[in-house]
Amino acid sequence: MHLKGKNVLITGASRGIGRAIALRFAEHGARIAVHYRSDRAAAEKVLRSLSGQGHMSVQADLRDPQACRALVETMLKSFQRIVILVNNAGVFDSHKIRELSYEEWQEAWGDTIGTNLLGAANVSFLVIHHILKSGGGRIVNVSSRGAFRGEPDAPAYGASKAGMNAFGQSLAKSLAPDHIFIYTVAPGFVETERIVANMTPQEAGEIKQQSPMGRMASPDEVAQTVLYLASDAPEFLTGCIVDINGASYLRT
Repeated sequence: MHLKGKNVLITGASRGIGRAIALRFAEHGARIAVHYRSDRAAAEKVLRSLSGQGHMSVQADLRDPQACRALVETMLKSFQRIVILVNNAGVFDSHKIRELSYEEWQEAWGDTIGTNLLGAANVSFLVIHHILKSGGGRIVNVSSRGAFRGEPDAPAYGASKAGMNAFGQSLAKSLAPDHIFIYTVAPGFVETERIVANMTPQEAGEIKQQSPMGRMASPDEVAQTVLYLASDAPEFLTGCIVDINGASYLRT
């Protein structure tokens, strides 16, 4: 993997998939900016676990456009250059339409779209305008199987990830002449601490049976795919959406 000395911003990197991505990138020589929203202790723990030197953590609430600007500016002050962006930060909160007040519905949509889609769009805008001056780079968006099959208990989540897919494809068409290439991964259920903590053993068993492999994806399986797309994937794959769901949902 051609990552030695390259500077990478990974949003939502203090736990789960983001942490696994940070670990993989650092193993291959990249210098990582670990973004977190509120759990500074977790982000610092990730920093201590990364191979190599010179990594940093940076806080931002991606729902706030000015916080997105401060995030990118803070990284650039330390790293001077960003070559790769991984838009991984995301929230998933149940908001069943039958059970909420209108005010609760508005709050759920604002938080989810604000973080998952608008936050990714704003960080991408800022990073892209830097990359345009420095000769090219890559962006990998972490979407979801839910963008395709629907999320009945979290419709804003499904909508945000479908929007991320379209956003990535639009950028791919726009930015290819500038040697900026955009890739997207769409995992199904991934066996992270958050997922495991919020499921009963029966629910976990039912979810595992959705795949003919009888299990969920590991965070590292997603991380390895992101690593490939951000480093060695052919440029002609730009605009792609890679499913990582163990054949639990097949698109045609």
